[in-house]
Amino acid sequence: MLNQWPTLPWVRVPHLASHLLGAVARALPGHWVERYGYAPVLLETFVDVGRYAGTCYKAANWVRVGQTKGRGKLDRDKAYALGVKDIYCYPLSRNFRTKLLGEGNPAS
Repeated sequence: MLNQWPTLPWVRVPHLASHLLGAVARALPGHWVERYGYAPVLLETFVDVGRYAGTCYKAANWVRVGQTKGRGKLDRDKAYALGVKDIYCYPLSRNFRTKLLGEGNPAS
């Protein structure tokens, strides 16, 4: 695939993708609290395996947790019209499983 972005030879950031993914993971919870009133505990993304290898996510310690079937959320006829994607997650909290399951939460 051809690079669609101009090259800026004077910009030198080692491990740029990992750097950006880390910056976003640090900033996002605070922004989310401001906007929605609670902090996310897990980030999720999808990588189209037909086009990308997910190298930047692997390098930034995201965990591949599975793969889609190639169906979109609106696919009622099981036509499998979309590309297969790898699913990567990145925990923002050590006890994200407990928080996601609602254990120890009186509202659950």
